Amino acid sequence: MTQEAVRTQIVEIGIIPAVRTSSADDARFAAETIARAGIPIVEITMTVPHALDIIQDLAQHVPDVIVGAGTVLDADTARRCIEAGARFITSPGLDREVVKFTQHQDVLSIPGALTPTEVTAAIHAGADLIKIFPCAQVGGASYIHALMAPFPEARFVAAGGVNQQTAADFIVAGASAIGVGAELIPRKAIRERDVHWITELARRFTHIVQAAREQIAGPHEAVDHR
Repeated sequence: MTQEAVRTQIVEIGIIPAVRTSSADDARFAAETIARAGIPIVEITMTVPHALDIIQDLAQHVPDVIVGAGTVLDADTARRCIEAGARFITSPGLDREVVKFTQHQDVLSIPGALTPTEVTAAIHAGADLIKIFPCAQVGGASYIHALMAPFPEARFVAAGGVNQQTAADFIVAGASAIGVGAELIPRKAIRERDVHWITELARRFTHIVQAAREQIAGPHEAVDHR
């Protein structure tokens, strides 16, 4: 799947689920459950034990899911993630070497940024999407809205503190997508193999994003996913 195809899918769905598990079996369960609920995207953070093995397992055995790697802090880690099968790379901050390497591999790059200076640097580095992190702690949706004024063409992913109560506000403020972790995939639900719990949360978040986009577009306009 090409870099552009992955970006199109992420922006269309508008949600990047962050899966944090301690085993490949747990990650596979979470990924398959989320995909069946309509969100065929998962991000495995490098803070998870055996993250590379989990990424490889998902890439090989759950081919319908776009698997990405999160909390990637350097180009060597990005290389290992991509070799394992990651189709997008996210980071909490901006490392130009990570963006450069990822782009050369035709893999989607989603570096983190917070300040206008960091957003500018991420744009100049060639980022496909820019993760504004941590969002909730610096003003939430109003901060995304403020960033959209000087950066109207930027594609932001709001991450950090996104939940059912705030998700719509981030989309209305201009975010192209939201990054959601335990609020969408609770660890207890994974541990108990509670398909219905995760499915219901996925349904709710999907509905929230769709409704927010319809609110932006108005009753007779096409929805712009940014």
